[in-house]
Parts: sequence; C-alpha cells; structure tokens
Amino acid sequence: MPQRRFDHFAIFAPFYDLIFGLPSLDRLKGYLELPFDGLLLDVGGGTGRSSKGLRDLTGGVVIADPSSAMLHYSRDKGVWAVRAGAERLPFADGSFERILVVDAFHHFCDQEDGAAELWRVLAPGGVLVMEEPNIERLPIKIVAFLEWIALMGSRFYRPAAIENIFESLGADVAVHTDDPLNMWVVVKKAKSLE
Repeated sequence: MPQRRFDHFAIFAPFYDLIFGLPSLDRLKGYLELPFDGLLLDVGGGTGRSSKGLRDLTGGVVIADPSSAMLHYSRDKGVWAVRAGAERLPFADGSFERILVVDAFHHFCDQEDGAAELWRVLAPGGVLVMEEPNIERLPIKIVAFLEWIALMGSRFYRPAAIENIFESLGADVAVHTDDPLNMWVVVKKAKSLE
C-alpha cells in the first residue's frame, strides 16, 4: 500500500472548518436513512466538520482519519476519533450500519483497497454514502491539478469508475451527479449475502 510521507492536512487543520463548507445535511440525512440508533463511521472525517451535525441522529459518530492534526480538532465535537487510514480500518467485519466519506475518497492511498475495507466493515443491510468531487467538472479538474502540483497524491475517479469499484464488491450502487461540483455515491449492502 502506498504511504504518504507528508501530512498536508496538518497545515490546514487549524482553519480547515473555516475554509471548507458543510455538505448538504438534507442529502446526508436522506441518503444515510437517518435517524437510526447505531454508530456512524466517518472515514477521512478529519475535524468532524461533516458528521458533527449528524451526531444527534445516530447512536454516536466514530471518525477514522490518518491525520492526527485533523483529529485534534474533532475532540470538542462530541465524536470518537481513531487514527487510521481507510485501507486498514481497526474494526471488526460488519461493525457499522452507516458509513460516511466526504471529500476524502480521492485522498485514500489506495482507492480499491479502501473501498474493500469500507465494504468489509459495513454491516449487512448497511448504507455507505460518499460525497466526492466530480472530476468531470472543470473546477474540479483545476483542483485536481493543484493537488497534483502540491504532491498530495490525490486520485480522482469518474462517477462510473467509482460505481464499478463498489459493484465489483457486490454492492447495490447509485451515483447522483446532479450537484454542480460533487457526486453523491450511495452504496447498499444486502441484508443477507447469499
């Protein structure tokens, strides 16, 4: 698995929440089928900016992120923080009925391994929702170029490619591209895997 040598997010951590807006809470609630009583896993959740607004609609929120600097800023948001990359989540199979990935899939060191891990920890009958920049949009192509210049190691996937990754794992996938900049990927795991 490729490893990043430099934590770019340590630079942005103190003011990350001020720079980046929140995803649509209405979309998140709808796609995640909230409220529900179980735990929500926010992978790549960093400071907790996206999942803090969902905390009261779940039994609790766990953030997994490889950046300790980002996780430092999640402490006062009423969430549990675990330092971990998406490719090696320290949770048992089927641990979470809901998983959230906001603006992070392109930062995974290995998207295919990360997707497989997300699928592994998603419980039967569970829902995984990703908001990801849509590389088919010109402003996102510019962002991707800037992240390339900054040596961030980002890999942006087209909507069909993300759909194929999760379908190859056995998921029921719906990709919504009606947002001006982002795609919304809704992944569902069957209740019984036969």
